[in-house]
Amino acid sequence: MLTRCKCLLASWLLVITFSLPAAADTDAAGEFVSLFDGQTLEGWEGAPRFWRVEDGAIVAETTETNRPRGNTFLIWTGGDVQDFELKLRYRIDSPWANSGIQIRSEHLGDFVVRGYQLDIATDDWITGIFYEERGRGVLARRGQRLVIAADGTRHVERFADENALAEHYDQAEWTEYHVVARGSHFVTRINGHKMHEVVDEGPAARQRGILAVQLHAGGLMTMRIKDIQLKTLAAP
Repeated sequence: MLTRCKCLLASWLLVITFSLPAAADTDAAGEFVSLFDGQTLEGWEGAPRFWRVEDGAIVAETTETNRPRGNTFLIWTGGDVQDFELKLRYRIDSPWANSGIQIRSEHLGDFVVRGYQLDIATDDWITGIFYEERGRGVLARRGQRLVIAADGTRHVERFADENALAEHYDQAEWTEYHVVARGSHFVTRINGHKMHEVVDEGPAARQRGILAVQLHAGGLMTMRIKDIQLKTLAAP
């Protein structure tokens, strides 16, 4: 009888183990690969008048005489990515800026992109949110964990105060963005501090797509990006 109970317990534990989702915020085997050589825009495409390389960084800039009519993007030409870790550093060199890192997105033509975005901006509530460009808009604010069910219903929990999280970065200094995307699960950190967590199993969920950087229409801005690294992960 004891042997039979042990077997049943082992079988039950095995079922539980395989039923748990893979953790989205842990590293998997593999190596980070640099997506930017620090000298040229090789491997990237965008409207040349808005993007250049200077002092080892990609510079996104608008001026009084050089503004986009709408949001424009610098697109990595390495193809679609599905499950991955992405790290980069950025710095804002202007009083105003609005930008973002596109993941699992699609190129609609003429350097216009639709898809998930990790937001960057001088507006105090925007940096660190999870946004969907040309889609569902703001999905999770800083400090929120969002679960979108298969029927599209949303459940939101707060794990940290969004104003307290903003104290962990100064965007006038080099700031690290780090996202892990595995299956439907996304975890994003800035300077090592978790900004949001999203599980998107809704009808509009995106399983794969391109990477890109946004330059937002509107005011004048200068932003620098460097140390862009990508690690491909195994599917959950």
